[in-house]
Amino acid sequence: MKKLFIAASVTVLLFSFAACKKAEEPKAPASSVSQGPIIDTGPVGDHGAPGQKTEFQISVPQEVKDNWFGVLIEVEDKLENTKEEISANIGSEFTIPGSELTVKVGPFLPDFKMNAQIITSASNEANNPAVGIAVYEGEKKLFPTAGEWGWLYANFPAIHSFTHDRYALVLKAATKRDDAPSPH
Repeated sequence: MKKLFIAASVTVLLFSFAACKKAEEPKAPASSVSQGPIIDTGPVGDHGAPGQKTEFQISVPQEVKDNWFGVLIEVEDKLENTKEEISANIGSEFTIPGSELTVKVGPFLPDFKMNAQIITSASNEANNPAVGIAVYEGEKKLFPTAGEWGWLYANFPAIHSFTHDRYALVLKAATKRDDAPSPH
């Protein structure tokens, strides 16, 4: 009888402890505000199994191609505590001054939007500007670690940003063809 009482007491204590731990778990808020680029997640299951890589197609609307030609990227040298703005044409490349790093400037999307398989621009307005870049040190690709382009977001500079011991890159602005200074 004594053993039965001890077993029942231990069982009650274990269930009580488990119930207390469950009550302490924080509950997710009923609604949350998106703090990043616009991502259309589509129906559940569109992104594949966890750990599965999704290849995205980049679709730059013709209107965007026709109207935007350059970007302004801020290069921060964290060691020297300096910042320099570099203007580059879409499709060009530049070397970060004083380094062996080359930045290839890829597609520009003034209103970045991504769904399950396509990265595109929702409009031709600079609502959510983003530029695809690739960063190399010599022949070695540093960024992105997978895929052709990593993205710099003007409105969300910390999201998926280029990380380096010394340099940081931020998309500051983009230039439309009608904003370009006249040749004279």
